[in-house]
Amino acid sequence: MCGITGWVSWNRPLINEWETIEKMVGTLDKRGPDAYGIKAVSHALFGHTRLTVIDPAGGAQPMSAKTDKGQFTLIYNGELYNTEELRTELKRKGHTFGTRSDTEVVLRAFIEWGPECPRHFNGIFAFAIWDHRQEEFFACRDRLGVKPFFYTEKDGELIFGSELKAILAHPEQKAQLDREGLRELIGLGPSRKPGSGVLKGISELRPAHAMMYTRRGLKVWRYWNVKSEQHGESVEETAAHLKGLFEDAVKRQLVSDKPICTFLSGGVDSSAISAVAAKEQADALNTCSITYEENSLHYKPDAFKPSEDAPAIQTMSDFLKSAHETFTISQQELAGRLKDAVKARDLPGMADIDSSLLWFCEGIKKKYTVALSGECADEVFGGYPWFQNEELLKKPGFPWIRSVKEREAFILPAWKTKLDLSGYLREEAKRIRAETPGLDGEGETESLRREMAYLNMISFMTTLLDRKDRMSMAAGLEVRVPFADHRIVEYAWNIPWDMKQHGGREKGILRKALEGLLPDEILYRKKSPYPKTYHPAYTEAVKGMLKEASARSSSVLPELFSKTKLNELIRTNGASFSVPWFGQLMAGPQLMAYLVQLDYWFEEYGVEIVE
Repeated sequence: MCGITGWVSWNRPLINEWETIEKMVGTLDKRGPDAYGIKAVSHALFGHTRLTVIDPAGGAQPMSAKTDKGQFTLIYNGELYNTEELRTELKRKGHTFGTRSDTEVVLRAFIEWGPECPRHFNGIFAFAIWDHRQEEFFACRDRLGVKPFFYTEKDGELIFGSELKAILAHPEQKAQLDREGLRELIGLGPSRKPGSGVLKGISELRPAHAMMYTRRGLKVWRYWNVKSEQHGESVEETAAHLKGLFEDAVKRQLVSDKPICTFLSGGVDSSAISAVAAKEQADALNTCSITYEENSLHYKPDAFKPSEDAPAIQTMSDFLKSAHETFTISQQELAGRLKDAVKARDLPGMADIDSSLLWFCEGIKKKYTVALSGECADEVFGGYPWFQNEELLKKPGFPWIRSVKEREAFILPAWKTKLDLSGYLREEAKRIRAETPGLDGEGETESLRREMAYLNMISFMTTLLDRKDRMSMAAGLEVRVPFADHRIVEYAWNIPWDMKQHGGREKGILRKALEGLLPDEILYRKKSPYPKTYHPAYTEAVKGMLKEASARSSSVLPELFSKTKLNELIRTNGASFSVPWFGQLMAGPQLMAYLVQLDYWFEEYGVEIVE
């Protein structure tokens, strides 16, 4: 994996703007700690930082190729999982290759197929290509949005980067937040509106979208979406089909010239990936998990976290005979890394769920360069409560943001009127739902459930994928997500709900597909999400951080939030906020941590609120 950034201008030659592109590239050093490169032509500057995974000698970037169609230069962040098939096909079409890297395959694919090339790819990617002869800029992003791509375009210039920090390193780009951005931070946060970079004037290229920038202007289009069709296979056929797709996805994603491991949480998703990986490995599979210091002393089971992970992890490790390592983070480290997580994400995020993952990835990176993780199975197969509950299906808004009224009550009255969070969230969810590819003849409940699946794919899943990319890449670790293979997503999209719930269990069809691969106690273990801390020492730590931040004269918190509510939150250790801020796990301590991150983000990034 890598970091990419660049600048295109029709107004001025950029050949002498070396200092600017160096600053932009320098912000992405953690995404690509192994090498960096810069390419300058008359109207374009490209910068690249590289995390070397495959073909260390041959994959240097920016990469250029010259053919009878012209000269083309590529910068690429990603990994193709059908590299060899594409290389074979392109060779038949007359292309020659000088490296083993997938980078050269992407470049040659664009030369052969032009803007249609992403349709041929199985992988995770964001890349940009400059056509020297035509003076045209092309960029695209993978189907599910595993790899990021931000940009800003104005007055004949386009600036882009894998992360916001690369764009903000440009001397003409300011960190400004308007009313729309505030709505996102306070209403949607830590998720974002599709296509938004939160800061004024900055956009994110949406998943499955591509762009072309020429002297005539900017054109953005969608090249892929799920298609709604009748599902014609039986339960047994569906399970067999699904198993084949899943095993193939995992096997493809095990290719690496560097040490590789899997995340193992003891849940069905990560366990299934690890089981397939273990069969493919000649030596014992390396597995890794995270826990929190003294957490078992304070753990309390609930509907969302019914059991601790440790016994299940041990069961799976014994079953796989894996070389397992558990990373135990202290409460002080967990709180202390909240600000580092903001710098990794460039925005306030998922509090300790971010900081713990960042720390975990840093630990893994000491031994491994690549890891496989179980993200996206719940989004793809309907593992969350809002899929099962018909009341939630019909309720407007985002079901993982149940705190709308509480959020509105938390902000100052003037901002409550200006932002209208209730109306904003209702309209945003409605707009996304309206994009859902429908199926003629489908009943009301099934239609609503399809809309919920689409809303999950576009909003909730991209939030989790963004978290995984930003925390892992800040540690220089490449994390792959087999359940985000677009073939699995396409196939699962049309599996009927009663089949997805086979046996009356969440993700029932996936469990059936995995029969024989996992021990029964793991295969039928109730869903258990990413672990969080329950330790009072963490609550005390973030409470102290929030108290200090809100008392600082330069803090943005008193400008946005009720002082009474802030003090009440601190006094009650977060208990005064009655529902999770976001998702199922961001309770009172996580809200305090989110506010600490918000305050730090404004201060560190010099963010200015503009009307």
